[in-house]
Amino acid sequence: MRPRARRWVRRAVAGGTGIAVAGAALTAWNRRTVPRLSPAPAPVTENVTVCVPARDEAALLPGLIADLRAQTGVARLRILVLDDASGDDTAERARQAMGGDPRCELLRGTTGPPPGWTGKAAACAALAEHARQAGGETGALVFLDADVRLAPTAIAAAVACLRELGVALLAPWPQQRAETVAERLVQPLLCWSWASTLPVAWADRGTRGSTVVSCGQFLVFDAARYRAIGGHSEVAGSVTEDLDIARVLRRAGDRTAVAAAGGLARTRMYRNAHELVTGYDRWLWSAYGGSVAGGTAVGAVAAWAYWLPPMAAVLARGRLRRMGLLGYTAAVTGRLLARALESGRGPDRGDLADALAHPASVATYLLLWRHSHRARRRNALTWRGRPLLPGQELDSR
Repeated sequence: MRPRARRWVRRAVAGGTGIAVAGAALTAWNRRTVPRLSPAPAPVTENVTVCVPARDEAALLPGLIADLRAQTGVARLRILVLDDASGDDTAERARQAMGGDPRCELLRGTTGPPPGWTGKAAACAALAEHARQAGGETGALVFLDADVRLAPTAIAAAVACLRELGVALLAPWPQQRAETVAERLVQPLLCWSWASTLPVAWADRGTRGSTVVSCGQFLVFDAARYRAIGGHSEVAGSVTEDLDIARVLRRAGDRTAVAAAGGLARTRMYRNAHELVTGYDRWLWSAYGGSVAGGTAVGAVAAWAYWLPPMAAVLARGRLRRMGLLGYTAAVTGRLLARALESGRGPDRGDLADALAHPASVATYLLLWRHSHRARRRNALTWRGRPLLPGQELDSR
């Protein structure tokens, strides 16, 4: 290799290693500073209404309902479940799981979402309106996906954290369970992606929409602030309604925050490669403002930081190899720190194996992003048997 080319390669590897080291350092800082739900929260005395939109969730919904009925430390808890025109026996399984508990109510949706709405946003809006009509104007409003599982103090801890932080919206981040190879390659990247790029505690002190971290699997609102902004009607057509409703709140001058909920909340979003691809197709095109150029730029930086140093560690010699090993070690360390942040425990052997495969994880993510954009261009995006709106764009105001 010529001297000029050698210098270029050395600088490129050094730059990628620097990005990886900075990402690991930021993840370590977030692990120490991101709020965590307390396993022993103070009792909650205000009204708490839990809303669960459910479409074709017969297999998962009974488990969540059982967890909700077992909640402690919430004196005035109400549980609303909306069967969103399911094609299976979601409603019957939900009714059985409720067991006549007076705190539980099953609502039935018999039609699809109105024009311009996604199914989930419409279901959440219907649940919130029913809660309002039943006296839920104040207190806390909680939205949960059917695949979330909760410890007995999870709801009390989430509401207590909402009030302690003084925010309008708290997004407790559940531990993401992953079992198949496809899941283990991709799902740990969800937490790592924000933990390695954003100083979360600092960002959550302000109201910039571009620094929002949110998680639609588990959202806790101050009910009055939710209604003041118009609730889910403000994000009716969004495929990332969790992020966008947080941005609406921030534009209104309210603060939002994310909190680590591992140990109290966990979820397994997908159960095989097909579900995973379909799930990411639904929204990944909207990342980076829906811009192909923005996504390409992010992909280039990811390849620089998380492919080039490992390649140098394997193929180079001497100082260049040591530099590559440093970059790869930093990437693996960052993944392990993000997992510890999410789960609230130390990494196990499975976590280490996942972290060692980080270059493959980044490659898989980039392939999913490309696949989502292709599906978007073909208007082939669907979710839960419903087509998503052609021409739909992410609201990035």
